[in-house]
Amino acid sequence: MGLVQNETEKMIKKKRFYVVLLVLLVLVPVFSYAQMKQAESKREKYGTDWRREVQQAITDNQNSLGSDRVPEEWKKYRQVYIQQMKYYLEHNVNPAAPGGVTFTREFLDNAATLFIPLLIMGLGSDIVSAERTTGTIKMLLTRPVRRWKILLSKLITLLMFVSLTVLAVFVICYLISGMFFGYKGFQLPVFTGFRLDGASVDLSSVHAVPQWKYLFMQAGLVWYVGVVVAILALMVSVLVRSTAASIIIMMSSLIAGNILTNMASAWTSAKYLFMVNLGLTDYLAGTPVPIEGMSLGFSLIVLGIWAACSLIVSFLVFTKQDILN
Repeated sequence: MGLVQNETEKMIKKKRFYVVLLVLLVLVPVFSYAQMKQAESKREKYGTDWRREVQQAITDNQNSLGSDRVPEEWKKYRQVYIQQMKYYLEHNVNPAAPGGVTFTREFLDNAATLFIPLLIMGLGSDIVSAERTTGTIKMLLTRPVRRWKILLSKLITLLMFVSLTVLAVFVICYLISGMFFGYKGFQLPVFTGFRLDGASVDLSSVHAVPQWKYLFMQAGLVWYVGVVVAILALMVSVLVRSTAASIIIMMSSLIAGNILTNMASAWTSAKYLFMVNLGLTDYLAGTPVPIEGMSLGFSLIVLGIWAACSLIVSFLVFTKQDILN
């Protein structure tokens, strides 16, 4: 506990978590304002008839399916979107009902694969390498404490701040967006379970869940992704002596994964890369998988294996390596 307290104090003194909060406090109002202006534009065009707006979206996407200029991969996403919108129309549910809860749900969907992992990467990429750069690691290792305990305390501290980051995203998004759209919507039904089966969409597993429950499922998946990214960042920090190099490696991996997800459908082996499996919330939303053979269970297992291997490498290297040199 003393080591964890020490690492927590160091994390706070670095002010990294405060920077994360500042980024959220700056960007969330910007996104909320942009969303509000978009809602106003749609209101001017369609009035208060949300059904007309959804029907127009269905028509536009149906027309695009016959276009040769639209890549086949994009057509899969549009097919699912069309069926989702039709399902919402049939059940008389507005899929984009304005509200702080809806904004938070959409923000988590869009931020789960890159934005939130980048925030977490900023917290953990130099948790070991920074101490080598400053030389404080020598002082730490002179204490009569086993090395694995030192690294474990860093891991526990990092996971604590991962949890705080996910919580901060949820709270800040809801509180700030609620100022623009109101704070209602927790009981709004959200339909999940859409699956693409060949050229058609399977609706047999579709069911409604209250939006508050959907948010908790999202938050759990985002937290799992954050934990995996944090453990990978810890490994890179152990292996790489330079703080700048460790940050660049993690940032490049996350951005490369975001690009691969959009263009690696023909490269089936890419589904075993951790970066391609970060979009866990997409499975809730019913978004088609980027590579055939992927599923929520598959992605959870792949990420878990990457995390376990990273932990083994981190502890083996940290406990055996001559860090003083």
